[in-house]
Order: sequence, then structure tokens, then C-alpha cells
Amino acid sequence: MATKIRLQRQGRKKRPFYHIVVADSRAPRDGRFIEKIGTYNPITNPATIELDVDKATQWLLKGAEPTDTAAAILSYKGAKYKKHLQIGVNKGAITQEVADQKFALWMAEKDNKVQSKVDVLTKAREDQRTAAFKAEEAKKEAIAAKIQDRLIAEAAANAPVVEATEEVTEAPADEAGTEEAPAEESAE
Repeated sequence: MATKIRLQRQGRKKRPFYHIVVADSRAPRDGRFIEKIGTYNPITNPATIELDVDKATQWLLKGAEPTDTAAAILSYKGAKYKKHLQIGVNKGAITQEVADQKFALWMAEKDNKVQSKVDVLTKAREDQRTAAFKAEEAKKEAIAAKIQDRLIAEAAANAPVVEATEEVTEAPADEAGTEEAPAEESAE
């Protein structure tokens, strides 16, 4: 019996969610399967992949053929690398301890890469949220200023008009008590 490692579609319309399964190649896509070895959610960023790497490696060693997408997922999670190391152990090229150590080192590097991507996305999302908040505050202040100006204008228009009375003051007199008249020029 030819077995395949493939994705089984779950989830509602336009919201896919997949189970990673080992199934007979003649079975329908969403039909019977032999074993479920993980899940895959492409909606999240980065995509969420839960995979039992040991089971996937054992099925790969037994001869199960992954589909293209399943092969990419298995490679991403390290099942193919673990298979490669296990073949080296089976041939006697390396010991099991060395293979486990190499795989653990590879997984640690991979986890660091994924975590750095998550951190970058989180920081970008936080920066975007902060910028939107600042823009909203500026918009709010502009609206408040317009309202304040309108209220001042309405208050000025509705205020009672008070006529100003000016007291007439006379010019101070000269020391002699006479005011000097401006000199007229003669044109002669």
C-alpha cells in the first residue's frame, strides 16, 4: 500500500485549517487516514505548525511520500533533516548522540529565527498602533480647537454692545498760558 503524507482540509469557508495526516494514496483528500501527525494553520502570521517530528520521521523512513506542501512543512519543522541524520545513524556514519545533538542545535537556531520574526512583527504592529493613536490625538485636538474658536465667535456675536464714551481732554496749556498757533508759511 502506497502511503502519502498530506494535508486534510478543515475549517470553514475562506478560513482554512489543515490536519497533517498519513493516508493511503487512494483515499480521498478529506477521507480516511491512517494517522494524524500534526496541524497547520496558514491564517496566522507566521503560520502555526504543530507537528510530531518523531512520527513524521518514522513515516518518512517507512517510505511515505509527502505532497509538495507537506514536504515544505516537514522540511520547515526539521523532519526531513532528522530523517537524514537517522539514515546516517543506521549506516553507522555517526552515533545516535551526535545525531541528536546536531538536531537539537538545528532546532535551537530555527526557533531563534522564528522568534525574531515574531518579535519584528509584534514591534511593527505596536508601532502602527502608536502612530494611529498619535494621529487620533492630533485630530481630536484640532477638532477641539475648532469648537473652541466657534464658541468664542458665537459668544462675541451674542454679547451686548456697550457704547464707549470718551472724555474729551484738552491739550495742556503753555507755561505762559497761551496756546501757540501753528505758523503759516507765506508763499510770496
